Amino acid sequence: MTVTSARTTRLLGLTTYLMSSTGRTARASLAARVARRGLRLWHVAVLEAVVEAGSLSKGELAVRLDINPSDVVKVVDDLVGQGYLACTRSARDRRRIDVSATPAGRALLAELTEELTAVEQDVLAPLTDGERAQLAFLLSRLADS
Repeated sequence: MTVTSARTTRLLGLTTYLMSSTGRTARASLAARVARRGLRLWHVAVLEAVVEAGSLSKGELAVRLDINPSDVVKVVDDLVGQGYLACTRSARDRRRIDVSATPAGRALLAELTEELTAVEQDVLAPLTDGERAQLAFLLSRLADS
């Protein structure tokens, strides 16, 4: 859909509609890329959060990613089963289970980061570097509000 055709009706011309439509297409491209490895975007989000933090409990992951705790359990279990995450009892609090990335998980995240960056480059190809920076800035402002 081009911007010209999108502007033919009020709904299709709304900035929020265009954002939603473009976002859906971009998300589908990202999801297709990670699906090649048998993963979903939540797998990548959980892996990234754990790598960045060093280790987190499943509850902390749910809060950090704003997802249902039962969904976190499923995603973590998937990643543990594939050897990308490990769950260990906390040395500080034996009731707590810490989730951390394995070397294979850190390597996978590095590969996925490159692949997803390439998808982003493709999606944003029509924009100049300045326009990409401006878009990122504006979307961050909206996300933070």
